[in-house]
Amino acid sequence: MPSSLPQRVDVAVIGGGIIGISTAWALAKAGVRVAVFEKGVIAGEQSSRNWGWIRTVGRDHKELPLALHAIDLWQEIQAQRDVGYRQTGLAYLAENEHDMAGHRAWLDKARPLGVPAELIPRDGLRALLASATTRPWAGALYSRIDGVAEPDRATRAIADLAVQAGAQVFENTAARCLDTKAGRAAGVVTERGVVAAGAVVLAGGAWSRLFCGNVGVEFPQLKVHASVLRTAPLETGLDMAVNGKDFTVRKRADGGYSVSQLGASVADLTPDSIRLCRQFLAAWMSEKKYLKLRLGRRFFDELMMPVRFGPDAPTPFERHRILDPAPRMKTIGTALDKLKQAFPAFASAQIAHAWAGFIDVTPDAIPVMSPVDGLAGFFLASGFSGHGFGIGPAAGVLMADLVQGRTPVVDPHHFRLSRYFGG
Repeated sequence: MPSSLPQRVDVAVIGGGIIGISTAWALAKAGVRVAVFEKGVIAGEQSSRNWGWIRTVGRDHKELPLALHAIDLWQEIQAQRDVGYRQTGLAYLAENEHDMAGHRAWLDKARPLGVPAELIPRDGLRALLASATTRPWAGALYSRIDGVAEPDRATRAIADLAVQAGAQVFENTAARCLDTKAGRAAGVVTERGVVAAGAVVLAGGAWSRLFCGNVGVEFPQLKVHASVLRTAPLETGLDMAVNGKDFTVRKRADGGYSVSQLGASVADLTPDSIRLCRQFLAAWMSEKKYLKLRLGRRFFDELMMPVRFGPDAPTPFERHRILDPAPRMKTIGTALDKLKQAFPAFASAQIAHAWAGFIDVTPDAIPVMSPVDGLAGFFLASGFSGHGFGIGPAAGVLMADLVQGRTPVVDPHHFRLSRYFGG
């Protein structure tokens, strides 16, 4: 990390997760002077705690052009740094014909966008999975181009590439607030001093709503608590990533497996849950099978957290350098049990480690990647709703295009912040 802050850069990026770092990499490659300010460490939160999937299958169709572009970028990254990227293939298993009908409907919309996914019938699963299964699956939705990478390596490797291209990255340097002049973003006020900038990109993950609110920008975002475990190394024959609904599994570069399930997510009720209830109610209802609502200590922690703060004293970003929630062992333990029942080759699997993180979610589960209306020079890249790791490199290119006023790599219309306010 550089020893001193620059006085001025072309673009300041707030947040050292995969979105912020990928944005910096894309900007630096274009010759833009860019600096990243991270309150903790690079990828200290969800960017290193996710499943590690790089997928097109099952994505909202609005994200698919980005997901396809991201695959090319992951190949470029792997050619320069070993991030464990592999095109293993990925399958969403179907329990019944209703599931298959849903997969077919998704595929009908995805194929015109260039996604080479396919439906695998029941009698084709044995050859696809290459590991015996005891559950009577009806088939699967499968993509051969989907794959995985190692979250604990990836963002820091991209940060290395960004620095190599000329970016500056500052860890343990919280951005307290924007520096504004004449009604526009003119830089960032960090805990170590002010850095002037022609534009500011906020890629703050679960912290973005708090930062936005302090500068008078409304951003409807909540946090979802998600848990994952990894097994000790073992041989099973299953190399592809699999979603079995009550379990998910993917092979890791260390020989073990990352295991979770869709139901391993919990939405802690907070004061923001009440404030945003009308906007999130439909999402809660549609995901109630998989998403549990919980009232606990998190409500009071956030109730006591200041929502307005100035540049001259420590802020919540300095008091909470890294969000590190405890995993829900019962839920992910159940996922491992379901995996063992479905695939006997996992019968001896042992839990080596478990962790959790906070996913930043929006009401429609689609990220925001756009300029902020009413505050020139300020851009937002957040709310990736658990989808950010896989499309992160492409999201960075899109943000770099928007900041530079270039023709975007994909149409950004679906990702504008104003969609939540009638725009």
